[in-house]
Amino acid sequence: MRSLACNGLVLLGCFLIASSRGNLSHDRSQPMTSDEIVVAGSKVLLRCEVEDPDNSSLQWSNPAQQTLYFGEKRALRDLRIQLERSTPYELTISIDNATLTDEGEYTCSIFTMPVRTAKAIVTVLGIPQKPQITGYTDPLKEGDVAQLTCVSSGSKPAAELRWHKGEKVLPGEPLEVSEDSNGKTFTVRSRVEFTVEKEDNGVEVTCTVDHASLRNSDKSTSQKISVFYKPTAKIQPKPEHPLEGKNLELHCDGDGNPVPQEYKWEKEGAETALPEAQDSILSFPNLNKSDSGTYICYATNIMGRSIAKYNLAVNESSRVPRDKGTYHAIIGGVVAVIVFLLLILLIVLGHYLIRHKGTYLTHEAKGSDDAPDADTAIINAEGGQSGGDDKKEYFI
Repeated sequence: MRSLACNGLVLLGCFLIASSRGNLSHDRSQPMTSDEIVVAGSKVLLRCEVEDPDNSSLQWSNPAQQTLYFGEKRALRDLRIQLERSTPYELTISIDNATLTDEGEYTCSIFTMPVRTAKAIVTVLGIPQKPQITGYTDPLKEGDVAQLTCVSSGSKPAAELRWHKGEKVLPGEPLEVSEDSNGKTFTVRSRVEFTVEKEDNGVEVTCTVDHASLRNSDKSTSQKISVFYKPTAKIQPKPEHPLEGKNLELHCDGDGNPVPQEYKWEKEGAETALPEAQDSILSFPNLNKSDSGTYICYATNIMGRSIAKYNLAVNESSRVPRDKGTYHAIIGGVVAVIVFLLLILLIVLGHYLIRHKGTYLTHEAKGSDDAPDADTAIINAEGGQSGGDDKKEYFI
């Protein structure tokens, strides 16, 4: 019994080993491939590999089960389909300029016993068209509600849409998705509403499409908004500081859209018109004190009228203004004259001192004029003459 049991265990072990080898052999002969996602219009690669071909060839078939390549042999006359690599262990083909009709399940087969296959699902992304914005009415008036619609078709899967007004995000209504007539792509639609203000004049509202087929780029369309609003008047004096006796212009700047078509000037308390007014400019050719007062500018366009006031004050002290440069020139001239006089005084004084010094030296040597020898000259110079008085010295 023990012997039979042992033999039974041996047979069971041999069977397990054989089964293991059979499974290993089966795995090595199984072809392998992978799913592919491609953007419409680009190239897709289909690669099929096997570790143990068992002297058999690999084959690729399309979703309609039509053979594309059997080894190196072309089976379908579609020039977009090309052979990339063919070995006993690999069969790789490519489909150029892929379209939505190329989407589906492709089969790689190896004709062993039994035939083994592997499936590769090809997904073709439909590229969305450039979005179109509709619903804008030009122009809008301040306080109106803008209603815009953005539409993009041809995306697969359905694209996303987003709105911006300038740099700010605009929240839109929920996205509407509908199937295109080809049954493969989709049209998406988004609406947005917002109340326009004068700051929106000239701003661009942008609709952008987000989709996997666009990768790092995007498609967008912008609509520039024009908003009409009433003017905002403001009076600017030129020059800025009015001076009596000088010319002055008051400019009325009426910022509005459209630009103000009419300007009107008045002076508070005056019953007559201002003849110096020319549209937005009020001129004073020779400003005087009687021109002082409050001036009013009215700026008008189709949206309304705006008022601005300016208080003009003319002072008599401003009649003869002195320029700082004039004062500097006068001071410089006075300083130059003083310096010149000091130089002359120094020259005269120097000349006077030199003359008196020469006279003193002459008197010192006067005793030597009639002396017969040097000793007598010295005695005479020291006052040795009879009846001579003491020498006096004068200094100035």
